Amino acid sequence: MQALFRHPSLPLRATRLFSSHITTARTRPTFAPQLPSPHRLYSDNRGVVQTLDDEMGKDKDDKKGGNFNLKVPKGTRDWDGDDSALRDSIFSKATEVFKRHGAINLDTPVFELREILAGKYGEDSKLIYDLADQGGELCSLRYDLTVPLARYLAMNPSIQTFRRYQIAKVYRRDQPAMTKGRMREFYQCDIDIAGTYDPMIPDAEILRIVNEVFEGLGWEKYTIKINHRKILDGIFKVAGVPEPLIRSISSAVDKLDKLPWEEVKKEMIEKGLEEKVADTIGEYVKYKGQGDVLELIKNDEKLYACEDIKAGVQDMELLFTYLKAFDSMDRISFDLSLARGLDYYTGVIYEVVTEGSAPPKNAAKGSEAAVGVGSVAAGGRYDGLVGMFSGKPIPCVGISFGVDRIISVVKSQKKVKAKAKDIDVFVMAMGGKGFDGMLPERMQVARKLWDAGLKTEFSYKVKPKFQAQFKAADTAKIPLAVILGEDEHKEGKVKIKKLGNRDENDPEKDGVMVRYEDMVEEIKKRLKDLADDMGGLKIN
Repeated sequence: MQALFRHPSLPLRATRLFSSHITTARTRPTFAPQLPSPHRLYSDNRGVVQTLDDEMGKDKDDKKGGNFNLKVPKGTRDWDGDDSALRDSIFSKATEVFKRHGAINLDTPVFELREILAGKYGEDSKLIYDLADQGGELCSLRYDLTVPLARYLAMNPSIQTFRRYQIAKVYRRDQPAMTKGRMREFYQCDIDIAGTYDPMIPDAEILRIVNEVFEGLGWEKYTIKINHRKILDGIFKVAGVPEPLIRSISSAVDKLDKLPWEEVKKEMIEKGLEEKVADTIGEYVKYKGQGDVLELIKNDEKLYACEDIKAGVQDMELLFTYLKAFDSMDRISFDLSLARGLDYYTGVIYEVVTEGSAPPKNAAKGSEAAVGVGSVAAGGRYDGLVGMFSGKPIPCVGISFGVDRIISVVKSQKKVKAKAKDIDVFVMAMGGKGFDGMLPERMQVARKLWDAGLKTEFSYKVKPKFQAQFKAADTAKIPLAVILGEDEHKEGKVKIKKLGNRDENDPEKDGVMVRYEDMVEEIKKRLKDLADDMGGLKIN
């Protein structure tokens, strides 16, 4: 038992009580009162022993019953089972693409100094989780992975060019919609290219990477919406938006993928914009396409007279040229309504959307069903962010993949291929009367398969029932079984069987006998055939 004792003049410290220290209540009633569990002893400011209820994990409503309120905080979740396997599969496929393009991994702290994050996210700054003052540095949980990267580059001025990827959790005090992958704690999967290069070359490669990641996931329908901050800000200026309102009006336009134009217009007016100015903006932001939108802007004398817009158009023309060279134009939609509300973007901006990104039309307003998944990836160019910390700007461009939202879309399409227990082979044995379970033999086979890099399991029972072994393999969705028999083992043979095969015309329906020395090669061949049949995480 542990108690806390101190003289009033001494600091509070822990003291362990042994049974020999405690007398009965009859002999010394003021020393150690009988305490019902789960009370604990502590000392008050006078050095008198008091009692303290153990409140950890309890709701107010549960105090009397002594029950714990076992739940995770709102907007968070535990990762397990098939969801965890699917997440890891997405991480693996994205990392493979990032490394293919020469990126290296960077890991940054989960919290940053509060002043590092302040003023970087516009109206979304209110979503930052500030940590309690512990009498030291004021810190906040990171909102994204981009600002920490900029801080890292500013701290390491010798690094002038850098291709980095990072997969980590970020935190936003937003209203969650769990089934749509909109959470308060969630994963981002980022790749960025930092350094001074000729215009639009890194930007085009980032968009090529987007294609490779989603193609690796087997996605067939998605759109990369792109715009340019100079073009959008130029439209605001030409329409008559006062300079101090440009960022807040940009944040309002950024909601057009979630709200109808009338609601966005109303917000603009509430922020101090004249109605006729809002109507002018509405005329421009409705345009989307590819080169035709560029031509529309160039043919509008009022727009093209703006130097910012002219510079943005030149960038976009160059970007389209490079994207055609990368064979990456098919998914592109030049969308003048795309704003990206974050303050640090300076050039090209983009978002990836798919079916399910927009809110459903018939869902009840205010319900979680009425919330769309939103963009599944987003990013852009931010040339001034590093300079905000160091005074020496390093141009950067990158994209962040929203892993939780991608998982939400994959699951909604019911085409998940990842498994919680990703085992290739289950080693089992069968026999007649006097069968001893062949445990050493099963262990030897498992060892051989492990040595060959094959993910393998076997029953931990000495004499497992044959049907119980099949059930265990079926529950774990293991594709292949290696079956040992006493007679076959003496002949140096094993049977390989494809589990779950219900094709009566398949000559291998009941399995195929192979020599022990050919076992690994035959298993790898069948696993490859199964992988080719299954394909990727396909989204139609």
